[in-house]
Order: sequence, then structure tokens, then C-alpha cells
Amino acid sequence: MSYSTILYEVEDSILTITLNRPEALNAFNNEMLFELIDACDKADADDDVKAIIVTGAGRGFCAGADLSGGGDAFDYDSRADKESGLSRDGGGRLTLRLYELNKPIIAAINGPAVGVGVTMTLPMDIRLASTNAKFGFVFARRGIVPEACSSYFLPRVVGISKALEWCYSGKVFPASEAMDGGLLRSLHEPEDLLVEARKIAAEIRDNTSAVSITLVRHMMWKMLGADHPMEAHKIDSRGIYHRGKSPDSKEGVVSFLEKRPAEFPGKVSTDMPEFFPWWEAREFS
Repeated sequence: MSYSTILYEVEDSILTITLNRPEALNAFNNEMLFELIDACDKADADDDVKAIIVTGAGRGFCAGADLSGGGDAFDYDSRADKESGLSRDGGGRLTLRLYELNKPIIAAINGPAVGVGVTMTLPMDIRLASTNAKFGFVFARRGIVPEACSSYFLPRVVGISKALEWCYSGKVFPASEAMDGGLLRSLHEPEDLLVEARKIAAEIRDNTSAVSITLVRHMMWKMLGADHPMEAHKIDSRGIYHRGKSPDSKEGVVSFLEKRPAEFPGKVSTDMPEFFPWWEAREFS
């Protein structure tokens, strides 16, 4: 698939996906949706990709849904490209795919991130922002409701009270408030943002087992919905058992004892343990 709304660039095993509609502040449309989903599929299939960074071209990260269609922008029944019998939220289709991603993903939010522009980052693992960034959960001001599964993700990221405050007000707020509210890991000057994001990605790439990272990502996200710590104990135990007898585990221990960098042989495409994926399949109906 060729891309017209995003850039897909792999350098030193770090994939950078750049939202690339700078003339529209990278506003989200159907083409971008399907290209981002395809990019996730492509990254998951590529063992050379150890970590992913998502950022925006120009002065914006993503201004939200493309509203150039006017007052019917959110009216699914009026759309010429609607799917027969199926009215699914496009942002949710993306965040569900991000939730199932097998690679760690970092949001480097370089400018305004509003509506789906911010909710698409919620299932990403780490969020950094430029001091130029702004944020807004503006749905109530547009007469709609939060989308992209954000009623699930946002309270888990920042807590229910802050999530409701931001969604009730619909205000656009500065990066400093997003930082204070727990949405962000750190703030950076614009020229330092991608440098810091790549440092985090390189730390993962250079020091960890790709198979272990995939398991860690899914264990952490899936356990957010568990009703008892016994569920975590069950999956921890299975993971320790299968990983403990793997070549990666042997290399991790030997390299530590020999005081040298580890060279983990495991590949996500071929070496996931037999119990993966352990969670129940979910389907939209």
C-alpha cells in the first residue's frame, strides 16, 4: 500500500510514522485511518522494527477530524463512502488496532492535538509533547461524544475526575496542563522532541528482548480490565515459564554475567510462546 497522508520511515530499527497533511494541520480522514492501520500491520510483520514513534508534519500533530464536509461531517448516514449496515467510529477502529500492536509505540506530539488527534494517542505507550502543543477533548462542543474508545482509555491514563473535567469543558488547553494532569511523560522544546523520543526508542531497541517487550505490552494493557490480581498471577506465571526456557532468557543471563550487551535471538514473527495471544477475540457486531 502506498501512503499519501502519512510517512513511513525506518532508521536503525526505529519506525517513525509522520502524519502528513500539514496544510490541514494533519486533520484525520478516512484515507489516514486506513493508512495508519496498514502501517501498524506492516510494522508488526517486520522484525527489524523494534519501536515506533508517531509525530506530525509541520506545526500540528493532528487537528482532529477533517471537518471540511461542513455540518454533516459527523452524520454517518449522509456519507457517500459508508459501509452497508455498519456505523463504526473510525477513530475507534484505529485505537483498537493500536491496542493490539505488538511493538512499543511513542507519541511525539509536536503541536495541536485535538479531538481524535489526542484520543488516537491514548493507547500509545508513552506520550511526549512539545511546549508548542495544545490539547482538547472538544466533543461536547461539537455536539457529539468522545470517540476512539477514549471512554475506556482516558480515565485509565489520567483518572476519572480529570477525564471528565476535560471532556465536560471541551476546552483547548496548553501542554503544561496536559503534563500536570498526567497525560504526558515530559515536555520538550520543539527541536528536542524527536531527539528525546528516539532516545527512549533506542533504549528499548538496544537492551531488551523483542519477544519479551511484546508480552509486556499486552500483559500491562490487558490487565487494566482484570477484576482480580490472580488474573495477573496466571499470565505472569505462564510468561515466566515459557520465557524462562527460551534462548532469549539464556542470553539475558549469560550476557549479564559476562558484562556485555545482550544479543537476543528471538523474533516476534516466529518465537512467541504457544499461549500467545491468550485473550479472547473481540468482534464488532
